[in-house]
Amino acid sequence: MARFLWLNWSGGGNLPPSLGIARALSERGHMVSFAGRPEMVPRVQAAGFRAIEIQSAYEQVERYPAGSPLTRAACYLTSPAVAAEVRHRVADENPDLVLIDGMFPAALSEADDFRCRSAVICHTFLFRQLDRWGDMLSRLNGMREKAGFERLPSFEALWQSRERIIVTTLAAFDAAAPAGWEAVLHVGPSLEDEKLAQPMQVPSDGGERSTVLVSFSTGFEQRSVAKLQNTLDALAPLPARVVTTTGGIVKPEELSAPANATVIEYAAHDPILRAAALTITHGGHGTAMRSLRHGVPMILMPGLAHDQELVARTVEEWGAGLALPGDAPASAIREAASRILGDPSFRSAARSRAAQLNGVDGAANAADEIEAMLHR
Repeated sequence: MARFLWLNWSGGGNLPPSLGIARALSERGHMVSFAGRPEMVPRVQAAGFRAIEIQSAYEQVERYPAGSPLTRAACYLTSPAVAAEVRHRVADENPDLVLIDGMFPAALSEADDFRCRSAVICHTFLFRQLDRWGDMLSRLNGMREKAGFERLPSFEALWQSRERIIVTTLAAFDAAAPAGWEAVLHVGPSLEDEKLAQPMQVPSDGGERSTVLVSFSTGFEQRSVAKLQNTLDALAPLPARVVTTTGGIVKPEELSAPANATVIEYAAHDPILRAAALTITHGGHGTAMRSLRHGVPMILMPGLAHDQELVARTVEEWGAGLALPGDAPASAIREAASRILGDPSFRSAARSRAAQLNGVDGAANAADEIEAMLHR
């Protein structure tokens, strides 16, 4: 049995695939613990894993530029207090291997001093958006500098110094690797439903109405009541059965749901997608890959995360959906939904991607590589 410590960023699209890999490792007899910000703790515990709270997560937040939705996230992800606590946590835990979320530069900056091996985990496209990765971490670094702290190393320096970079998407879906990225291994999507998700079967009405799944981010930084309400208003007059999940960041009672919609905080998406004709989502890689695995086309309305606009544009380029602005009005959402539901080419394009994803278990593949690292 090996002991793994996961230094985690529990943003909306990062924790569920991490839990999927942890599940695969635990089923093989290993022990996985997660260390992260306070918001992470109940979600990890609900999944049955040990959670370690980074108590200094927001200790230095008052020094960071105020007024941005990224202020608290930037403090957790980059502050010297967090970096110091990470270093001590790793020393205390003494794991066999440390897994570090690629969006956690404070942890990555300490990895050279760990007395064990480490790997970077990336839960979205890498080579399609190297410039965006650099821009995102540069933005966080800029907020760290404004807080009065010295700049961390570049994104490339932090990632390329690790033994392995595990990317949970298909290599066929990503761009070709440039020089200097030989440590990258694509394992395919890790699609895990969190334990908070409620199983929900969608009843059939003989095909008279199309089932539509509406699911935006579960990250508090991307909370938007208006986006959810606009989408519900858009779908109200359509012959559709709508299932809307709010991800715990919007309460169902904050929304005015039309007669054709069910609104719930968490629901397992796979049972819904088996019956769905359309997903309306924020462009998160995990939800996009899960929809494609079921051959379901999408409307994608990006939020704050650096990859969501790229995911939306990519799905549109594949012909498997339409990209709209994050603040698109109900009329634009309704027009896009009507177009996708009335044009079988979108479904056909999504099903072609489903064929590529058939049989791919990114969580198991990642676990294979993590175990292999122990023996190299």
